[in-house]
Amino acid sequence: MQPDQSPSLYDRLGGVYNIAVVVDDLIDRVMADDRLNKNPAVDEAHHRVTPPGFKYFVTEMVCWAAGGPQQYSGRSMGDSHRHLHITEDEWAAFMDDLHQSLTKFHVPAAEGRELVTIVESTKDAIVAASPRSGPPPA
Repeated sequence: MQPDQSPSLYDRLGGVYNIAVVVDDLIDRVMADDRLNKNPAVDEAHHRVTPPGFKYFVTEMVCWAAGGPQQYSGRSMGDSHRHLHITEDEWAAFMDDLHQSLTKFHVPAAEGRELVTIVESTKDAIVAASPRSGPPPA
């Protein structure tokens, strides 16, 4: 690292091992969250995808997005989630699960905010667009 460069979020989080611990907890929460599993498509996906595989891809993605050396090798967020028809309420439940995991492992506030910003940047690809009510504006 150059002397004038600040450490990456990946480094400030402690690297892959620390990130993997938080992701492990997060995915366990997500897989068991009744707020998410009430959506039949999400519930089915949670039973089709193995937790270790899911944890691997999420860890890989978080490490990559946080500036680590990993390269994300999974599908795009849209391709992975579009068919699940995830609602705003389900997104809020997922974010609550994320905050619980960050709190459990005492992730420092600044790093937690950066990580939340990264996760929030995927929302448009994950949350289904709300159906319009009524005719389009003239």
